[in-house]
Amino acid sequence: MDNHLKGVLMALLAATLWGVSGTCGQFLFQERAMAVEWLMAVRMLGAGILLLLVALLRKDRHMWLIWRDRSDRRRLLIFGILGMLTVQYSYFAAIKHSNAATATILQFSAPVLIAIYLAVRYGKRLNAMGYLAIFLAVLGTFLLVTHGNIRSLSISPLAFALGMASAVSLALYTLMPGRLLDKYSALSVIGWGLFIGGVAISLLRPPWDVAGIEWDEYTYANTLFVVLFGTLVPFYVYLKAVQLIGGQKASLLTSAEPLSATLLAVLWLGVSFQALDWLGALLIVSTVFLLSVGKVSGDHS
Repeated sequence: MDNHLKGVLMALLAATLWGVSGTCGQFLFQERAMAVEWLMAVRMLGAGILLLLVALLRKDRHMWLIWRDRSDRRRLLIFGILGMLTVQYSYFAAIKHSNAATATILQFSAPVLIAIYLAVRYGKRLNAMGYLAIFLAVLGTFLLVTHGNIRSLSISPLAFALGMASAVSLALYTLMPGRLLDKYSALSVIGWGLFIGGVAISLLRPPWDVAGIEWDEYTYANTLFVVLFGTLVPFYVYLKAVQLIGGQKASLLTSAEPLSATLLAVLWLGVSFQALDWLGALLIVSTVFLLSVGKVSGDHS
């Protein structure tokens, strides 16, 4: 198998696992009374420690080097709390108050927010493709949350707010660690980011506080899947995919995430997804393809 095909398959695997983990989270929140804060603490601490162990076994010198520079330490702490923790928490909180399919699709509008930010940040105007992506993202979101009726919401206002917050958080998460990733390995940056975020959320709900959770074999299996196959494996596999096929192609293939989350939520948890929901999802996911065609901003000065 050549490296390009291997990279494509790795990116698809990572995206699919992320989507499935969202559905597992929905099961734990709605069927086993698990608190979002508890799952986030266990997920982030567990995956962060395991990724750092991988970095240690690979003798990644960046693992400790990243803490020597004061400004880099500050960036890492901010990324772990405002980047990694915020995007994880808002996404899973949106799942709890709606469902995995809706939350994942709403979060997928993040690339449009990134395109708008970069255009404003560098004083450039969006081209026709960029404006089309924004229009489709807004239209898709409208159909998804209203079913075409502006007087009513198909999900709660809180769920919609959390879904959009997860999109904003994902945009910040994508943009924030740029300087760190230029200097240090992605394995170390993500490993420490997850660990720092896990420590922070543990202040609200520590991993040893398991009160109120209904424990059975399904609870254990879904929790283990979220930590290992929804965090550790996809993060690591996705990084390898980026190395093999580049960030642009790898990010394009993450469109498999909302697809896997939606299909599993419908087939497994019985989430009702109507024709307008599918249309809204298709419009939002299509923005990723539009933004990948080429630059969405041009210098018209």
